[in-house]
Amino acid sequence: MSEFSFKEIDEEGMETLKAISEANKFNEWMYQRILPDCSGKILEIGSGIGNISEFFIEDKADIYLSDLRDNYLSFLRKNYSSKASGIMKMDIVDPDFDTLYKDQLGSFDTVFALNVVEHIEDDKLALQNITKLLKPNGKLIILVPAFNTLYNSFDKALEHYRRYTKKTLNKNFISSNLEIQKSSYFNAAGIAGWILSGAILKKTTIPAGQMKLYNRLVPIFKVVDKILFNSIGLSVITVGKK
Repeated sequence: MSEFSFKEIDEEGMETLKAISEANKFNEWMYQRILPDCSGKILEIGSGIGNISEFFIEDKADIYLSDLRDNYLSFLRKNYSSKASGIMKMDIVDPDFDTLYKDQLGSFDTVFALNVVEHIEDDKLALQNITKLLKPNGKLIILVPAFNTLYNSFDKALEHYRRYTKKTLNKNFISSNLEIQKSSYFNAAGIAGWILSGAILKKTTIPAGQMKLYNRLVPIFKVVDKILFNSIGLSVITVGKK
């Protein structure tokens, strides 16, 4: 089965990525959250249009970008082919994964996937295959939407199979023989906007105006997460070691 079973063009996904691309403070916040656990040769799974990739590139990281969709890959190659260490098409649940990506197996110090695994029906297989890409002691970083109670029209339009808790995400890490290093929630303040637009107003894409307002308030929202000790959030992040 292909990694993403939904529409090839992914119009809602592209609109969402474009809206988020304007939220530079939010993207930098996400980048800063995962950066301490990123080192060496890095692979990003599901790079999209490079909203997070560009921060690694600006910092001269040894980063490889990947995606399954041709439209995203065209965008990445146009904008980052001379800056990233490499750009590749990758399906992390391809039946012939080991054969197709034999040159990449066991070759990365860090692999991260932000808002990717929720799109995959067989998420256990996805993590097992991603783990194969890591060197011994390499780190895997996964960020996914949190709490199934928050599932709404946004999730449906983006064809999310599920949302997670620390417990459910960590269970997949353990089944992939990964040692959990840390696990926490992220972006508590985003919950209110997600409920308003997705559950109440039934939007299918993130309103650009709402994202711009949120972006301006990121410094405050970062403090909120600290006050709450990352005990709740719109997303959950887990870091594991091979």
